Amino acid sequence: MNIAEIKNNKIFKRVAICIAVLLVGVFGMVMLSKLKKAPAKATVEERPLQVQVVQAVLEDVPVTMTGYGETTPLNVVAISPEVSGTIVQIHPRLKPGEVIAKGELLFSIDPRDYRAAMDEATASVAQWQHSIERLHAEWKTDKKRLQTLSRNKELARSEHLRLEQLFNKDKVGTLSGVEAAERTYNAAEDQFDQITQTLNLYPIRIREAESSIAMARARLSLAKANLERCEVHTVFNARIQEANLELGQYVTPAQQILKLADDTILEIQVSLDSREAKKWLLFHQEIKNDLLAWFDQLKAVPCKIWWTEASADPPWKGNLHRVIAFDQNTRTLTVAIRITGEQATAQHTSFPLVAGMFCRVEIPGQVMKNVIRLPRWAVTFNNEVYIAENDRLKALTVELAHTQGDDVFVSKGVSPGQKIIATRLVDPLDNSLLKVTNTAPSNEWKTL
Repeated sequence: MNIAEIKNNKIFKRVAICIAVLLVGVFGMVMLSKLKKAPAKATVEERPLQVQVVQAVLEDVPVTMTGYGETTPLNVVAISPEVSGTIVQIHPRLKPGEVIAKGELLFSIDPRDYRAAMDEATASVAQWQHSIERLHAEWKTDKKRLQTLSRNKELARSEHLRLEQLFNKDKVGTLSGVEAAERTYNAAEDQFDQITQTLNLYPIRIREAESSIAMARARLSLAKANLERCEVHTVFNARIQEANLELGQYVTPAQQILKLADDTILEIQVSLDSREAKKWLLFHQEIKNDLLAWFDQLKAVPCKIWWTEASADPPWKGNLHRVIAFDQNTRTLTVAIRITGEQATAQHTSFPLVAGMFCRVEIPGQVMKNVIRLPRWAVTFNNEVYIAENDRLKALTVELAHTQGDDVFVSKGVSPGQKIIATRLVDPLDNSLLKVTNTAPSNEWKTL
């Protein structure tokens, strides 16, 4: 046997051994598989979603619009001196937060210069009054003198004519006598003309004096006013907001030294969505004769006010007063709610509503007709609700009329009697199996 044959025999033996091992393995696997029992078939059951539902009920609901704003006094007055001078007196309680009663003296300025100016103006008025009296007396005297001078002029004229006639016709007398008589007549006529001119000037001089006395009286009035301005009193029950003055301080006009707040009437400015305001704000229906292009027919409806730091307390009661502004950029309508000091204190004896509080305001509006009340989370962000129909989940698209607190009001898309799922669900599958655990009318969903 040659070398080639020996090699071929070795290869054949190896292949045979490999095939034998494989056959033994396959045989063993078949035998083991016959010993294993087949598993039982599993039954797949659909697990239902446990939900609470509300049954759709139509109702009419008055709308309440909610807004927020800060309480401010209606009137805040900045006090500046009207005259300059040194402060010589200050109210003993002139500090921020103090309340000064109406009519009390706040501060006073040294009045000596202004009293002297008033005395001077008073003397000037008296002087011009005496001047007018003197002019009237002189006018009366000169009128009498005019009568005498008129008679003297006539006598001088007659004497001159007589002497002139005797000298020219009868050659009696002298030329110098005639000329002397003429001079006497001319002098009398000149005096008459002078006094006549003086009498004609008296009305003008009197009017000038009357104008002067009017100026003097104006100066006197200003001097009295300046003297009165040396003392500053409150014109209402004032709360001191700011006080920047000291005894001995020199103050000038337009220098703000006090700021007073009138807390008898408070206001809260609230911004509302202009589209919501258009739909729900209440306006008078009657037409006024003097209508303006503004919201002047707004109804003064009663409003509820809560301080945001004490929302659980009973509300204060105010009134919707007016529309302040419309802003197209922010699409808001700003309204003012007023509350009197009596309302702000009488309703809460221990802690009143005061300026500076940030408040929540509820404003009643029109009535929504035939709407279905649902919890806010029952409506998705894309305005869908889930209903239970034959124990299966179904999605419906709805139209919302209004959102109010935790309530949303559906106007279209749901029919009365349909069962709407009130349980919070996150992306449920349509046609999912449901198990209803509790049911209530939609207008009583909070009882679930």
